[in-house]
Amino acid sequence: MRFLIAGAGPAGTLLACYLAGRGHQVAVYERRPDPRGKADAEGRSINLGLSARGVRALGGIGLMDRVWPLTVPMRGRAVHVPGGQTTFHPYGARDDEILHSVLRRDLVSLLIDHADARPEVSFHFGHRVVELDREAPAVQVVEEESGESSRVTADVIVGADGAFSAIRTQLHRGLRADLHQEVLDWGYKELTIPAADDGSARVRLEALHVWPGGDGLIVAHPNMDNSLTATLFLPHEGPGGFAEITDPEAFFAERFPDALPLMPDLAKEYAGNPVGHLVSIRTAPWHHRGGVVLVGDACHAVYPFYGQGMNSALEDCLVLDRCLGEHPGDPERAFAAFEQARRPHTDVLDELSRQNFVELRDRVRSPFHHLRRQADLLLARTFPGRWVPLYTMISHTTMPYADALAKARRQDAILRWAAVTAAGATALAAMRKIVRKGH
Repeated sequence: MRFLIAGAGPAGTLLACYLAGRGHQVAVYERRPDPRGKADAEGRSINLGLSARGVRALGGIGLMDRVWPLTVPMRGRAVHVPGGQTTFHPYGARDDEILHSVLRRDLVSLLIDHADARPEVSFHFGHRVVELDREAPAVQVVEEESGESSRVTADVIVGADGAFSAIRTQLHRGLRADLHQEVLDWGYKELTIPAADDGSARVRLEALHVWPGGDGLIVAHPNMDNSLTATLFLPHEGPGGFAEITDPEAFFAERFPDALPLMPDLAKEYAGNPVGHLVSIRTAPWHHRGGVVLVGDACHAVYPFYGQGMNSALEDCLVLDRCLGEHPGDPERAFAAFEQARRPHTDVLDELSRQNFVELRDRVRSPFHHLRRQADLLLARTFPGRWVPLYTMISHTTMPYADALAKARRQDAILRWAAVTAAGATALAAMRKIVRKGH
């Protein structure tokens, strides 16, 4: 079949590789210029945390041997607490339960190279999809430089064009469709922790660095050149929000004092980099009559606080490829199976991402939270394969998200029962001691 993909991000380009592997013809249209060899100039989140789901999806096209050299391992969280102390929280119970920091531009460029080498795939950069005819199916495409418009037909149109997807908007027009879009009242700004003058890292490199602040948060991913890309999360409005900050260095000196010396270019970067928006999307349907289908953020954008947005989008490609293989020549059944297989789990991921926002912002500083994580890891080491922390299931396995949450809730119930039983036994022993003394 002839596929037209709107969007050349990680999901769009990976899906092009899978489709080409099945012999389909694929045309990818992207409004931005070809990213190969260019910096990301739009202030988007340029670091991604690659985990087990993304690794499996990229491995499905034989690309991981070329991805590994582009990554920096993150073995846990380095949490910076008031007073300048740093505590390290490992991600998992085993040495291989880690995340991998990769520049978005590097990953997308590699995927484009891999897809572009296939004769079935063609890329059209600087072309914006502005209109969808879902019945044809066809799209109207505008060339950004010349403004010329043309109509392009295909057997299937794929919306891989992000959270504000034009394909999704027009797919749902006139249909009984659901769309739950929420824009968080916090935004983000990209900053840099450069390497030291001697080229070394200013902080421990192989970790995700977190500066929690209740009403503010910094998360920093490591890069191969010993720098870190730091993302500052703040409310858009109100005291301490982006709209109120006039002196970023004074703000950092008050709120994140130990981060300030790590950012010598703070004032310049803060003034020059835009404030991004954080959006969550739940929607239905994801497809229409075998002629249109959505993948990635176009159908399930999540807040970035669990690090699963890209990984779940890459996993979409693997699942969609499997559904196409199970229903050859019947894209309508394949797309229905794809949505049925994925939507319940990406809805759960949305909830988990919201919860992890609170964890990163507030709970990582709590000694009780740290003890709970240590208990989880101890139980995982004591009962390998039988007790698995929720974070491990989400980030270090490919267990479907809803199944992982259900298992974690069963484990929590066991812990609560054990705590109540232990407390009861302690109280009973104390009462017996009192009774014996009374006699």
